[in-house]
Amino acid sequence: MNKDKNRSERDIVLVHSSDIHVDDGYTARANAGDGTVPLQSVLRTSRKVGADILLLAGDTFEHNRLADDIVVTTACHLSQSEIQIVILPGNHDPAITNSPWHHQAMLKKNNIHILGVTHKQLVEFKNFDLAVWGKAHQSYDDMKPLIKPKKRNAKWNIVMAHGHYEPVPDRNTALRPSWLIGDKDLLETGADYVALGHWNRPLKVGNGSIRAYYSGSPDLAETVNVVRLKMSGEVVVRRHKIV
Repeated sequence: MNKDKNRSERDIVLVHSSDIHVDDGYTARANAGDGTVPLQSVLRTSRKVGADILLLAGDTFEHNRLADDIVVTTACHLSQSEIQIVILPGNHDPAITNSPWHHQAMLKKNNIHILGVTHKQLVEFKNFDLAVWGKAHQSYDDMKPLIKPKKRNAKWNIVMAHGHYEPVPDRNTALRPSWLIGDKDLLETGADYVALGHWNRPLKVGNGSIRAYYSGSPDLAETVNVVRLKMSGEVVVRRHKIV
């Protein structure tokens, strides 16, 4: 992480990942008993590319019924990365009262910013003239992830959302699930970058008016999105293989 220069002297580097699904079940069995292995890979990759901020766009945990030891271990990995981390709770790990996001191990770490818990909907990084807005899942019910986005109040406006993209969402069908996100929703954010989660495959979505990307999950995509906010105002997005 580049700590030695301020915002006026260099580019800002973001890393975007999602759907890591830390657990003590399936993910653990796939990784010799350690359900935090995919998360560790994302953190290593973030350090390698010199990330200033890591965006975790939902479903960091597989569910909200995890034992204390895995929550504490996860918090330690996040804290020891020394990267500023913005976390958006998703549909698997909504920020309900007894979720891991309310565990003291999470709340005591200065570099962990949890939307819907430590911050209502906005995290500001004044040293970068950058703001991250996102609406956390706070129950298992359906919701609109991009309803009433915060108006731009910084040079760089980053938005996070966890849900299912459809160009024109059908929200009138009773059985239509998945926290829908449409092109109009994306446009209304006015964001420089929208970090999406919920899909396990990486994909750029939308009609091109707003940069909106699913990072995919690290186990299936085997990449993260690296977003470079350049001094010129240009935004460059590329995929980087996890290490």
